[in-house]
Amino acid sequence: MSTFEKIHIQGFRRLHDVDLNLKPLNVMIGANGSGKTTVLDVFTLLAASASGDLAETISRFGGVDSNLTNLSVANAGKARFMSFGLSMPVSGHAPIDYRLTLSQKGAGYEISDESLSQQRSAQPPPFKYIDSHHASVRYYDLQGGLQPPNWAFDQDESALSQVPKMFQEPEDFRKRLASSTHYHVLDVSQRAPVRLPQPMRAARLPGHDGEDLVSCLYTLRETDSDAYYAIEDTLRAGFPSFERLNFPPVAAGTLAMTWKDSNSKQPFYMHQLSEGTLRFLWLVTLLQSPGLTAVTLIDEPEVSLHPELLSLLADLMREAAERTQLIVATHADRLVRYLKPEEVLTANISDDGSSNLIWANDLDLDQWLDEYTMDEVWRLGRMGARP
Repeated sequence: MSTFEKIHIQGFRRLHDVDLNLKPLNVMIGANGSGKTTVLDVFTLLAASASGDLAETISRFGGVDSNLTNLSVANAGKARFMSFGLSMPVSGHAPIDYRLTLSQKGAGYEISDESLSQQRSAQPPPFKYIDSHHASVRYYDLQGGLQPPNWAFDQDESALSQVPKMFQEPEDFRKRLASSTHYHVLDVSQRAPVRLPQPMRAARLPGHDGEDLVSCLYTLRETDSDAYYAIEDTLRAGFPSFERLNFPPVAAGTLAMTWKDSNSKQPFYMHQLSEGTLRFLWLVTLLQSPGLTAVTLIDEPEVSLHPELLSLLADLMREAAERTQLIVATHADRLVRYLKPEEVLTANISDDGSSNLIWANDLDLDQWLDEYTMDEVWRLGRMGARP
């Protein structure tokens, strides 16, 4: 599985200047405001750049200006631009490197620099698929090298999302980045989609709000019994009295879902389950789904879960990271207990207010871990990123 291997972030909120090596499983820990969710939002922004949704995403984030670093460490107290770099290895070749710089322009923004490049020989410069500076956009055309677009080019969207898809490796990079999916804490209020009967449709994932949970599980039961029964086995490990899920129809093309428990003669419908049970069911389905996208971003998966379920969650994340690049933000010290140092990324706030990110296995914790568990080492303050 190809994964993104490096990211550089400059001038975005607290991430004034951050270089980070990425792994298949990246679990970020740290205090509120230390930059964990900001890293997830960076991937959301880059995914929007790759899919042609940059303008809408920037608007949803409140505009470029409101997201520029405004700490004293920045020049004149505020960054003039935000810049992102992302690298993906290519088997047998040099990595693909993407660079995107956004700056404020009037009431809006401009893409001041963008490039997609790959080193093709021992000597620089790299081969450029895209080379854009302000309004001057060029892309590599097989007939004549770097050329300006000959169509109505949208200056508010990236060249990455608009230029012809002529090369396999750059297109693989774009598709993987565009597929990045950000999951926030699941809504389990009484009228939330996850608690209601759902229309049947082809669904490979349970949905951001659980709106496709029933369809996803029913489809897995009918088409991929191994994956479905793995989900039921995980539910039994977390809830020993759990027996099975059922899918009674409630109207044409609409199914409900019930939870059969050995302690009750009658099954429980989704609106009767606890918040923690629903969130765990959704997480188990998500992480064991064969339809996971190339990059999966999850914010605070531990919310409402009993501490005993967190060991199962750690195992699920580890298994999922073999099929998706998983980036998680958490505050749960009990979840950290079940992780390895090379899976944990500590987020700290420096004296100047900017965030820095350090892998736990770079913190020389071996002697401490001989006597303490990972969560105890964190609570003792040996890892920084104080909870």
